[in-house]
Amino acid sequence: MQKECHICPISEYPIFETNHWKVFLSWDQNYLGRCLISSKRHVESLSQLTDEEMIDFHRVTEKLETGLKKAFPFTLFNWGCLMNHAFQEKPYNPHVHWHMKPRHDAPITFDGKTWIDTAFGKHYLPKTSDILPKEKLDKILAHIKLFIE
Repeated sequence: MQKECHICPISEYPIFETNHWKVFLSWDQNYLGRCLISSKRHVESLSQLTDEEMIDFHRVTEKLETGLKKAFPFTLFNWGCLMNHAFQEKPYNPHVHWHMKPRHDAPITFDGKTWIDTAFGKHYLPKTSDILPKEKLDKILAHIKLFIE
């Protein structure tokens, strides 16, 4: 019996999409601008992606990083494709997706909230979260969309 995919139904906070990828603002903004990039096709491993999907992913990274650097003074971007969550219980049901966490070497203030990257220059802090109210997420999303071309 196939378990329901936890990635396929994601639809909140869309930033943009391409032929092969969907880009969303993460509900967890422990890193301002944190995004989720999901394959539109339910594929279980990076090795199963087609050449066309990989080329398209490169375009996604260019568009997203360029737009986010215009929206906020980010210094660099951490990308991770870990998929560990899909293997916590059987039956396993992985879906290729990426987590992108913008990093910054100085505080960033937006809409009355300040983000300080206390681990800048080191591995990001994996067990932190900052679940913002929908209204604040909507404002971050709208701001980012102004700069995505």
